[in-house]
Amino acid sequence: EVQLVESGGGLVQPGGSLRLSCAASGFTFSSYAMNWVRQAPGKGLEWVSAIVKGGDSTIYADSVQGRFTISRENHGNTLYLQMNSLKPEDTAVYYCAKDVGAWPVAFEYWGQGTQVTVSS
Repeated sequence: EVQLVESGGGLVQPGGSLRLSCAASGFTFSSYAMNWVRQAPGKGLEWVSAIVKGGDSTIYADSVQGRFTISRENHGNTLYLQMNSLKPEDTAVYYCAKDVGAWPVAFEYWGQGTQVTVSS
């Protein structure tokens, strides 16, 4: 059974930083691309970032480019999202999502999410 457990969310002031983690189990983590997606209050799901199975290629949504960094530790089955220069519009529930293959195409499983609130 695929399990994805996010952690690291919280309340942070504008301009601050947070590091999200996602512990993965139930599949061969190193064989799949992984994603971060988010859902702001009253809005639909928004893709944030993706990383290929080996970790050597990443892509970002324009809204977070230059501020967020996705990474992974395949030996520890963990996905990360380092978020810097946070803005109020980054407030959302953040989910990690397993992709269908080695390169980002579409996500098929996601966790229960971790809340990130950016407010003064």
